[in-house]
Amino acid sequence: MKSDVLIIGSGAAGMMCAIQAGMRGRSVVLLDHAKKLAEKIRISGGGNCNFTNIHARPECYLSENPHFCRSALARYTPQDFIALLNRHGIGFHEKKLGQLFCSLGAGAIISMLKEECDAHKVRRYMGSTVEGVVRQPSGDFHLETSSGKFEAPSLVIATGGLSIPKTGATPFGYRIAEQFGIPVTRLKPGLVPLTFAPEQWKPYADLTGVSFPAVVTAGKQSFREDLLVTHRGLSGPAILQASSYWQPGSALHIDLLPDCDMLALFFENRNSKKLLSNFLVQCLPKSFSEVWCNHYFENKPLNQYGEKQREAIASRLHDWQVMPSGTMGYAKAEVTCGGVDTRALSSKTMECKEVPGLYFIGEVVDVTGWLGGYNFQWAWSSGFAAGQSV
Repeated sequence: MKSDVLIIGSGAAGMMCAIQAGMRGRSVVLLDHAKKLAEKIRISGGGNCNFTNIHARPECYLSENPHFCRSALARYTPQDFIALLNRHGIGFHEKKLGQLFCSLGAGAIISMLKEECDAHKVRRYMGSTVEGVVRQPSGDFHLETSSGKFEAPSLVIATGGLSIPKTGATPFGYRIAEQFGIPVTRLKPGLVPLTFAPEQWKPYADLTGVSFPAVVTAGKQSFREDLLVTHRGLSGPAILQASSYWQPGSALHIDLLPDCDMLALFFENRNSKKLLSNFLVQCLPKSFSEVWCNHYFENKPLNQYGEKQREAIASRLHDWQVMPSGTMGYAKAEVTCGGVDTRALSSKTMECKEVPGLYFIGEVVDVTGWLGGYNFQWAWSSGFAAGQSV
């Protein structure tokens, strides 16, 4: 079967690309080894799909080339996707920090994208395994699949990364890049819970479920959101955000009490007979306070601490340094950090500079957004950019 455009991957980026190409009158074939459309959309945001963030900007994305995402994000903005929702009468709401969720559930987003694809005559082949990709002397791409043979002058890889393998994630996109000599940057799980050595974490393992606001810093990046204690380590939005920046062998710096000047509070209450852990209960969960105090200091009344001890306690509360041993891996990661090297791609079209007609979009590219709708916005924006070019 011949067409103008072949797209492998029917997720957010792939469908957006298909819609835009179809709107331009291109004949489009969409292939996916999964039997269902857009499983990542379906499970995202607790089933309500955090489809964008109104604060999306280049500074909210990680990449070896931090400027690469600027062009695509500027050409297709959160407001553009909101306009698409409005045209379909789909309601949405903001939860916090600019995060927009679909009021009708993730299924409404998938249905909207499917309707748009159908309206522009996009042909979908679900449950189709791609067995081989060959570039013909003519420049066209020839695909051998379980659904037959396909050819087109434009091939778009929108297969995603390695995160959440239960949705069908595979390294297919990276293999295609390598086949055509396109470099792939180092891959690692992103937006993922962090783990600690069992002996190191033993005092906190029984606090599973305890959560409180904190500022977590990894490298030069800090995030202020909730922190969650798990039986194996730390999670919660603040940790997930920091995890994308964390490097193995480096410490996390956590301000447990970002709204308090603990040194000043200790001085004001230096004559108090309250135990340290009981005093901290005004700012921290009681169970965490007790374990933390007993782990680092002798838990005694405030009036029994000298000035230097108070300084040491305040310093550690505002800069609790912990050394993760690893992450929960791709099974629990929301994204894959790293990917197809952006230096090999056009930032305007997502086309490979050395392989005309070959495009990479979405998570498979070395562009990773923060938690909270940023990665979906990259999918829409990069899909749009390629769809305007193929």
